[in-house]
Amino acid sequence: MNPTRHAVAQGARRGAIELRQVLTNGQDLTTNLVWLFGLLGPLYFLRDDKLPGADLSVATFVLPSLLAMCVGFNGLLMLAQQLVVDREDGTLLRLKALPQGIAAYLSGKVIFISGMVAFAWVMVIAVGAVLVDDLTLTEAGRWLTLAWLLPLGLLALLPLGAVIGSLVESPRSIGLIMLPVFALAAVSGIFYPVGGFPYWAQLVAQASPLYWLGLGARSAFLPDSALTAEIGDSWRHWETFTALGIWAVIGLIAAPIVLRLAARRESGSTMTVRRDRALSRQTA
Repeated sequence: MNPTRHAVAQGARRGAIELRQVLTNGQDLTTNLVWLFGLLGPLYFLRDDKLPGADLSVATFVLPSLLAMCVGFNGLLMLAQQLVVDREDGTLLRLKALPQGIAAYLSGKVIFISGMVAFAWVMVIAVGAVLVDDLTLTEAGRWLTLAWLLPLGLLALLPLGAVIGSLVESPRSIGLIMLPVFALAAVSGIFYPVGGFPYWAQLVAQASPLYWLGLGARSAFLPDSALTAEIGDSWRHWETFTALGIWAVIGLIAAPIVLRLAARRESGSTMTVRRDRALSRQTA
């Protein structure tokens, strides 16, 4: 078997094992999804508030957009955080010494995070079916939209998470990434339609992959009457596919380059420096 293919298969197997361990451990599962519980809670209080300009509730509009946040949090933040922690404790250095170790590591993380995203999507959809009355859940074409939207969204955001994790120097700095991610979500129409934003703000929103993920998810679950809140009164499936595809290409080109540079910087001396810094902070 090709060495790279064998490494990827081994990594995928490890990722599946890690996913099963998390999904069968209540404490680990709650830790990984606590942010989702915080986002789903307000839906109960927003279910009776009407969205201006559209005949549906605010909760109905927001719930499909949470699917985009599932990909954003896991694809960007979870992968970045795990990569930073594994570099800090020497895991990346050890993998560097193994044949195709980085490829195996990344394939495992992709399987694990993709599984966590899929599980989070199931939770969001299940909660929506209970709390929200206006979701469209019975048309096969809308489920087909999700069938291409989820893998393409992961393909667009996972490489960006790897890039972020390669650039952040310390686990203590990973929290600073959350602020830009929340800001990006705010301007991407996740919580409120951008159709009423100024033109320049609409352009900024459409430059974000989260906007297109949210738009695609809304097209799958919201009735066509919700189009009045969207830019151009259209779901723009081809534009969504193209925009996410462009982000995926950019990430797939940039991520391997940045990861190789990050792995090249890892050495025993850098580990010693990080350890000494940590010890000095503990004794200060």
